[in-house]
Amino acid sequence: MAASRTYDAIIIGGGHNGLVTAAYLARAGKRVVVLEKRPRVGGAAVTEEIFPGFKFTMFSYVVSLLRPEIIRDLDLPRHGLHVLPLESTVTPMENGNYLAAWGDHDETRRELYRHSPRDAEAYDEYGRLMHFMAQAVKPILSMVPPDPTSFDPRDLFALLRLGKHFRGLGAERLHALIKLMTMSSADFLDEWFETDVLKATKSASGIIGTFLGPRSPGTVFRAWGFAKGGTGAVSESIASAARAFGAEIRCDAPVARVIVKGGRATGVALENGDEISAKVVVTGLDPRRSFLQLLEEQELPGDFVADIKRFKFRGSSGKVNLALDSLPSFTCMPGIGRQHRGALSISPSLEYVERAYDDAKYGEFSRNPYMDVIIPSMIDPGMAPPGKHVMSIFVQYAPYNLNGGWTDAKREAFGDAVVNTLSRYAPNLKSLILHRQVLTPSDIERITGLSEGNIFQGELALQQLFFLRPASRWAKYTTPIRGYWQCGSGTHPGGGIMGANGRLAALEIVKAT
Repeated sequence: MAASRTYDAIIIGGGHNGLVTAAYLARAGKRVVVLEKRPRVGGAAVTEEIFPGFKFTMFSYVVSLLRPEIIRDLDLPRHGLHVLPLESTVTPMENGNYLAAWGDHDETRRELYRHSPRDAEAYDEYGRLMHFMAQAVKPILSMVPPDPTSFDPRDLFALLRLGKHFRGLGAERLHALIKLMTMSSADFLDEWFETDVLKATKSASGIIGTFLGPRSPGTVFRAWGFAKGGTGAVSESIASAARAFGAEIRCDAPVARVIVKGGRATGVALENGDEISAKVVVTGLDPRRSFLQLLEEQELPGDFVADIKRFKFRGSSGKVNLALDSLPSFTCMPGIGRQHRGALSISPSLEYVERAYDDAKYGEFSRNPYMDVIIPSMIDPGMAPPGKHVMSIFVQYAPYNLNGGWTDAKREAFGDAVVNTLSRYAPNLKSLILHRQVLTPSDIERITGLSEGNIFQGELALQQLFFLRPASRWAKYTTPIRGYWQCGSGTHPGGGIMGANGRLAALEIVKAT
């Protein structure tokens, strides 16, 4: 066994949250080492050249809510971060028509008027409400969840501040926020719009990465952007900032277990037998791996172990990455144009999306799946050779617990279903495919270590959010093991490439040490 080395903090996992934690701790003067099992950092936020000359954001594919304070504090643009907006979404309809949301508000409103004058009139008011809802939620993303059962003055004051914040919204906006968080996206949108394809497209953003349908409660909405160089460029910029502050990052360094002595984490043992000591150990892995695999169950309280065992993952998303000889032409908007520079949503109706969910409920992948499609090479030409293109297809639903399990044959059948469905809207697609990569939740778990292939490290369901993520009384990034902290997406405020989890965890660690 190699000689032990001592650090102030060990970060297990080089995903974007782990890297954010490392950067903030190093910025605070801590001696930090990040241990990543794969040859590159990023976790699910990686860019890889799968086929010669073609670069893909293999798993995650867009940037969601990357916190501006992190960009500012770590000076990420200086380290190469450049986020490009996805300025449009086009939804092809089964009758050959389409619905488009463009970067220009007035143009989008005119597009909606083409489908429904009533919806065009409602759109402005809806947009204002969504702006206010974003402002209402924004402070929650930057706060450590208070424990509502605690009499600790810090928790009581935090709850008081939270109550004052919500009271300040006014009755109408508070009621709207409660409805938004508890109703299904479909039912919420039914109160605003009448155009089915509009409701389907907007509700689809609320089911991404969940084992929920558009009519399931708590399916909220999200917003996206694309990083130049893919999501791997986000991770690399954070890693560069961490190194600049003095953090050490080791790849090909899988951790086998956390060393616990006297109820305190004192370091880690690597799979090669090396041991590394630290005052603090921080896990960026999901709750199942962090507590049920890196630790012995007897080292944890029984009720906590039971909570973690109940924590739901239910991976439901697949990914198909295509290398294309040229751009496809869509029946609804023939030729090459701006429709190729935004997102394409295969969500022609609420019934279509709900039927896709029905397949998954009964243990099958969707025969006609919901798909969120982008062509990164149209936004960032460096992602493909000149004249060629890459297409990223995020797919719902592909249940982790597929009937009979995932096999090579079922993976290819899933890929065929995706390509066949998309070809109904882009008939020349099949003839353009040079290479194809199909990733199931089982593949995502095997490659990245994400339990059940859930890209958010656990479902973003109401019972697994805020002070319940990942378990009651342990949502403040601490754990029942002294000196063992958590910073991954399995903590508040959840998944997506925003980094808030990593930042909040680091700030708590600095205060405690």
